[in-house]
Amino acid sequence: MSSTNWSVDEHLDDILAAVKPLEPIELQLPDAQGCVLVEDVVVEVALPPFDNSSMDGYAVRISDVEGASEEFPAVLTVIGDVAAGDGGLADGRSVGPGEAARIMTGAPLPAGAEAVVPVEWTDGGTGGGPASAMRAHSDAPEGASGEVRVHRPVKPRAHVRAKGSDVQPGDLALRAGSVVGPPQIGLLAAIGRSTVRVRPRPRVVVLSTGSELAQPGEELTGGRIYDSNSFALTAAARDAGAIAYRVPAVADDAETLRATIEDQLIRADIVVTTGGVSVGAYDVVKEALSSVGDEDEPGGGIDFRKLAMQPGKPQGFGSIGPDHTPLLALPGNPVSSYVSFELFVRPAILTLMGLDDVHRPKVRATLSTDEALASPSGKRQFLRGTYDAEAGTVTPVGGPGSHLIAALAQADALIVLPEDVTSAEPGTEVEVILLR
Repeated sequence: MSSTNWSVDEHLDDILAAVKPLEPIELQLPDAQGCVLVEDVVVEVALPPFDNSSMDGYAVRISDVEGASEEFPAVLTVIGDVAAGDGGLADGRSVGPGEAARIMTGAPLPAGAEAVVPVEWTDGGTGGGPASAMRAHSDAPEGASGEVRVHRPVKPRAHVRAKGSDVQPGDLALRAGSVVGPPQIGLLAAIGRSTVRVRPRPRVVVLSTGSELAQPGEELTGGRIYDSNSFALTAAARDAGAIAYRVPAVADDAETLRATIEDQLIRADIVVTTGGVSVGAYDVVKEALSSVGDEDEPGGGIDFRKLAMQPGKPQGFGSIGPDHTPLLALPGNPVSSYVSFELFVRPAILTLMGLDDVHRPKVRATLSTDEALASPSGKRQFLRGTYDAEAGTVTPVGGPGSHLIAALAQADALIVLPEDVTSAEPGTEVEVILLR
């Protein structure tokens, strides 16, 4: 199949209409990292689940330390310890008048106590001043008793983390559509959830084509170059949230390429190829994929197109194999392939994940350059640039050549020149796609 004169938006719309979010599964928390929730998570237990101390110190009654000072400390009887993980004082005792309980950070506030005095405000039970309190508090044996001198008063509930002060039962912890990152996993664990229902991270298979491609680390012989595309696109897929598999470069042989792709379908939710999609005599992706599709079934087969864009004019998209696995065939020049990934593959990956917002952020910025930028009529051009958010400017890096990978490595944005723009003067306001 062959189509011509597709716009960038038409090609992207066609991809996103065909790619559907992956089916949800239940995953253990460590395995859910990077996935998207498909249901709201409601809190079932209060967090914290009980009143607890935010300091090492002494649990006291307010009236017992009222008016305490360095000169006239409040002298309290220490009736026991409460450590983190304890249920309270031994034998269920309460802190009564004239009493205190030595307490550790995170330990439950014992019955009868109304606040916690930090150990720094006491003598630590040594009979000395505050300077000796910290060492005494840490060295005192379990079940220590005796007296403690308190040198400052406290307000009610001072240094106490209230039960449910973080979240209460029935509160919404996380909304459906949230990405499960490290803080979210921490929250889920804190409220007692061991599993969550999510859409799994998409599995993306990336392979380059070309007999001229050598693997980094190999010796280059005449006419060969290193394969950079598969490394860059695999990294880009992982950066987008996918599980990515890089396949070593495949030589220009249609049968080998066809067999390689078919072998990879078992671990692919989407396949990305780079190279071999233009009009040359050795463009084997077209040849190989012309018979690997499901052209007789709705939505099957690969369509190779010419897009009104620069770089990245030749593109292919369709589905292959018994499960109609989406395949995007990208051009082989490094800049063309990376720009194509950002515009088409990344949104497809985020759609598979079940995200609603699948596009990179866009801003308007002033073009900072010494001379006008030229752009071909009728094509949307994407130039590499560096964006200065504070100044509101974007500066081109490198030229328009689709092989200039060094300039791509310096860029953090794409400068977009629309189809009807043939020249952009310095100081012109342009659209910018942010890549970082």
